[in-house]
Amino acid sequence: MTENRIKFEQLRQFITVAMTRLGLPETDATIVGRLMAEAELQGSDGHGVIRLLPYARRIRAGGLNLRPNIKIIQERPGMALLDGDNGMGHLVMQRAAEIAIEKARNCGIAWVGSQFSNHAGPASLYARMPMAQDMIGLYFAVGNANHLPPWGGLDMLLSTNPIAVAVPAGEEPPVVLDMATTVAAYGKVKAKAQRGEMMPAGWMIDRLGQPLLDPKRADEGFLMPIGGYKGYGLSLIVGLLAGTLNGAAMGSQVVDFNHDDTTVTNTGQAIMAIDLSAFGDVASFKARVDQLVRELRASERMPGVERIWLPGEQSHEKRQNNERDGMVLPPVLLQQLDTFALELGIPGLQST
Repeated sequence: MTENRIKFEQLRQFITVAMTRLGLPETDATIVGRLMAEAELQGSDGHGVIRLLPYARRIRAGGLNLRPNIKIIQERPGMALLDGDNGMGHLVMQRAAEIAIEKARNCGIAWVGSQFSNHAGPASLYARMPMAQDMIGLYFAVGNANHLPPWGGLDMLLSTNPIAVAVPAGEEPPVVLDMATTVAAYGKVKAKAQRGEMMPAGWMIDRLGQPLLDPKRADEGFLMPIGGYKGYGLSLIVGLLAGTLNGAAMGSQVVDFNHDDTTVTNTGQAIMAIDLSAFGDVASFKARVDQLVRELRASERMPGVERIWLPGEQSHEKRQNNERDGMVLPPVLLQQLDTFALELGIPGLQST
């Protein structure tokens, strides 16, 4: 069977038009379309176009503000707190990154948090924004549903609470760490279910502590933290920084947006930008990053290991391949999107 490859611009335009038909202003729909397509481009399939239908469902239920007044409600020279006014998380985080970059140019380092935001896609999208300006970017978020209990407990009071860090390099690909504080992000569980695949052992367990492999039974168990109790601790700290500090939802206040389309989620996120020029010569820093990357990659490997990878390298390769060849979407997802397009009265991905 021939794979139906979708080009970036084709996907971006499709999402943009769909979002416009759902009621977003054209300028905002363009931002959301670009960021969602970029998520797919870099291989973050659990946070890309697979999210379009859930976003549409929430929009139609009135759970999102289509014309938010995203504004600063607390500010000092090196920080700001944004009220996202229940707008699309992509819009809130795009604005947060812009403010963090601007402030970091003046202060060297800047931190911008958000409250009353929403799901914004993969963390690395926003950590990469300062990186494009010769800055180190860090991003933290409270996940949009609790899938993790405290270590040794059963009540799901924590989420995947992701963290991303993007560090510029010179000739080498940038070092970009993008990870959930659970072994797998819940978006990956959704992607497995979409493709009809089983989950690897270690992603989830049921309430009796037994491995849970069927992603369609995910509601019967919970995700496992990375590194055991250390991952639980990291999830808690990220949630405190991205949620509690910003006056956003955390713990039992987190709204499960997989099952509730109307309640305001009050999602919390935070982004930090570190201006390399505040610490010295930018080119020298990038050269030192290149040197370290090459040392790590060239280090002695264990038997059977073909290559040592740096964080973000595989995503970098996926991005390059997808830019050149187009992206492959699961047939079931393509069909769902084309059915949705017909409903909206717009061209489907397979008809363009």
